Amino acid sequence: MNIKKHIPNAITCGNLLCGCIAIVAAFKGNLVTTAYLVGIAAFLDFFDGFAARLLKVGGEMGKQLDSLADMVTFGVVPGIVLFQLMSASPVLNGKPRVLLANDIDSYWLLLSFLITIFSAIRLAKFNIDTRQTNSFIGVPTPANSILICSIPLINRFQSEISGFQIYSITGNIYFLVGLTLLMSYLLIAELPLFALKFKNFGWKDNKIRFSFLIISILLLIVFQFIAIPFIIFLYIVLSIVHNLMNKTKKTEH
Repeated sequence: MNIKKHIPNAITCGNLLCGCIAIVAAFKGNLVTTAYLVGIAAFLDFFDGFAARLLKVGGEMGKQLDSLADMVTFGVVPGIVLFQLMSASPVLNGKPRVLLANDIDSYWLLLSFLITIFSAIRLAKFNIDTRQTNSFIGVPTPANSILICSIPLINRFQSEISGFQIYSITGNIYFLVGLTLLMSYLLIAELPLFALKFKNFGWKDNKIRFSFLIISILLLIVFQFIAIPFIIFLYIVLSIVHNLMNKTKKTEH
């Protein structure tokens, strides 16, 4: 038996395991643990593809397994996290909250699972879209999940900065609903985004990737968890700028 061909799939299964444990943690209300598990899963999701390319053992089974694992970790988990965040919002349906047990009766909360539905649509499209071999069209599910799961971290560790109550925004149900609708759209939008896949490590072929990573690291060092949403939107903006520059070069030639 050729063990090395199973290594990427084993890493993918690690991603899936993190997703399963994250669901348990989220249902118990421990969203910080959920966020950390999603972070580990995102690393494994990147590393399984890297390992497959390095070992030259990529295959259709690995591709399908990766999507199934991503559906759990980056599709189901962020939906549950949003559900829990909306449940904890100080105001629900414009009225002061009274009983947690009655939250399920609110249609606001059910909107959280739009993220799960659109993640499934995105992953299905990704599997059959030949345009997404070396790049993405629409926000990848790991990036979306990291963005959503950064909110519990911000609420726990940086809810107030220089007297400003960040939780007044991140804990507001209207903000959470707006974020849900925006990210659901961006998951399936016809928006070309670069992928963090390095065929080589030369600056010329990877300057957009290196620039993004360097800026992201600096933002994390300075702003910590609050930097995460800005990094995700920086990723989108840099992709748009990168695409416009490429179109300009093609037009000139």
